[in-house]
Amino acid sequence: MSKETEKQRWQRNFADLLQELRVAQTGVQILFAFLLTLPFSAGFGETTPFQRDVYIVALLAAAGATAMIISPVAFHRALFRQGRKPELVRFAHRMASGGLAFMLIAMVSSVLLITDFVLARPIAFLLSGVTGLWFLTFWMILPFSRRSWGEDDIDDDEDPSGLTQD
Repeated sequence: MSKETEKQRWQRNFADLLQELRVAQTGVQILFAFLLTLPFSAGFGETTPFQRDVYIVALLAAAGATAMIISPVAFHRALFRQGRKPELVRFAHRMASGGLAFMLIAMVSSVLLITDFVLARPIAFLLSGVTGLWFLTFWMILPFSRRSWGEDDIDDDEDPSGLTQD
């Protein structure tokens, strides 16, 4: 089996990141669209000042997530055919990570907004906290706790960007 070149590895890392961003982009765009239409719904006038503040946090976090998750496309356009794939992959990795952080805030804030509207506030806080922990478990705790899986199969030529070589 032949080893991939460094250029091929950067190309594969970029393709992998694009696939991940496509999944995240769809989710955040659906949430963002929902949040954009919410103030125009009949029941929004019944919200409390707290709920409107939570709404603003959710809306701005969804906007931030959308901007960060889509930004690698603009960056790619600016660097197209300049041979700067490593820089592009590093940037896209940072933007994807930041976009997921904003998406987490948007999701938890949205859950808090809806649960506070239909349930008592202490229950809303509890359910929102559980939701945040649920996302953190699957987005951070499990992935980072499993980073060493398969290390016996990886060669010593680690990727200096910190990105995985799978």
